[in-house]
Amino acid sequence: MDLVQTDLVQHFRRQFAYDHWANREIVSALRPEGASSPRVLQLLAHILSAEQLWLERLIEKPQSLPVWPELDLGGCEARLAELDASWRNYFGQLLPAKLTKTIAYKNSKGEAWTSTVQDVLTHVLMHSAYHRGQIAAEMRGRGQTPAYTDFIHAVRQGLIE
Repeated sequence: MDLVQTDLVQHFRRQFAYDHWANREIVSALRPEGASSPRVLQLLAHILSAEQLWLERLIEKPQSLPVWPELDLGGCEARLAELDASWRNYFGQLLPAKLTKTIAYKNSKGEAWTSTVQDVLTHVLMHSAYHRGQIAAEMRGRGQTPAYTDFIHAVRQGLIE
């Protein structure tokens, strides 16, 4: 077994632990009455749905949610807990050699594509971070304090392994 690939699986496992923590922080920031605007909920629901969609592509299951679902905060919270368990299960079974495997899928426009597993995993993380940034900007624009979801903060505080 290639040590670099094994380390890469561990790296992705840690990055997804961070991603889950950051998404939970967003949910916590939205709990106070009036903290969640329709746009913020739309973005959060999209993050979670897209993560589910990509996981389903990786495990070759049909898409179970629309790309832009309508979820309230409770629905987002429930989806987040389910996703955490699903991603943990996925990484518990991910063999290092599978990182370079190519998967075939159709995007939301119906176009056929292929990508490696490691590129999909990287995309999921980047996509979620991008939309968390949009959530933070939306909250600041409303005079609210967004969640502090910087990776280095989570590491320094011992919030992720």
